[in-house]
Amino acid sequence: MRSRHLILIVSLITAYFSSSAQDVGYSQYFANPVYLNPALAGSKICPRVTLNYRNQWPAISKGYISYSAAWDQHFDVISGGVAILANDDAMAGLNMLSGSVVYSYRLRMAHDLTLNAALQAGYFQYRLDWDKLIFEDQIISGEPTKETRPDNLSVGDVDFAAGLLLGYNERVYLGGAVHHITMPDVSFYSENNNKLDMKITIHAGALYDQKEGFKGGDIEDLSFSPNIVYIQQGNFHQLNTGMYVNFYPFVSGLWFRHNFENPDALILLLGFQQPQFKIGYSFDFTLSKLSLKSGGAHEVSFAWQLPCPKKEFKYKAIKCPSF
Repeated sequence: MRSRHLILIVSLITAYFSSSAQDVGYSQYFANPVYLNPALAGSKICPRVTLNYRNQWPAISKGYISYSAAWDQHFDVISGGVAILANDDAMAGLNMLSGSVVYSYRLRMAHDLTLNAALQAGYFQYRLDWDKLIFEDQIISGEPTKETRPDNLSVGDVDFAAGLLLGYNERVYLGGAVHHITMPDVSFYSENNNKLDMKITIHAGALYDQKEGFKGGDIEDLSFSPNIVYIQQGNFHQLNTGMYVNFYPFVSGLWFRHNFENPDALILLLGFQQPQFKIGYSFDFTLSKLSLKSGGAHEVSFAWQLPCPKKEFKYKAIKCPSF
């Protein structure tokens, strides 16, 4: 069993050094809204804090653990939302840290039609703990690896993203985002060039209330939210389809994630919500060849909705799903 774990870790590290790095993908997409699309900054109008934790392949020693934290709020004085986002991803000796700020301009195009346009700027750092890495020749020979130690064990650069979000009647929406616009170099070797591919995200969905339909509704009403998310980064393509069902104070969700080459996972979610906060837990049932021997993936989200300043806003919150 330990040998299989080591071989998988070798595969992960080899994939990184032989191709462009890829961003972590959260299963609870809308519980980490600014990470999904910077145009969602300020979409709830009032101050919001979101915290996310993901443990991928927990049955494998030194798997893939990710953390994300964000704050966002809408300000009428600048006609848009502002957000601060931080991420930390750790995988078998490779650590990725990033921080960014977002401004999302909000334009009311018609009575029921709203457009958000956002820009995101930040900085990222990749750090490599070379001594913790295990390579194939070490497993076979039992001797120190003959792989060449990188010139740099830490690389970093500025990073930019942009996003759009179109909302109709605050309950039907279509959004898109482009991350890593400048495709910064993340190679640890001076003679190599390992570009961080642009990530393209397209998402759409709606929130249907059993009583009011698409016209409105209350948090305590039974409601349904079908959604679709498409993500492409380099040669990696992923399509996610599913639905949330709100039966206050609980929320449930079921998603199917497909990587085009093969079915990837079935995602089951259960959440608890109150007007001031929401907690969600999801589990990825792996459908690929990796199977559940990897332990699937556990994910926990927390969103805290802070009170709004005592003033009138000219915009309403976009009713995107929150898990």
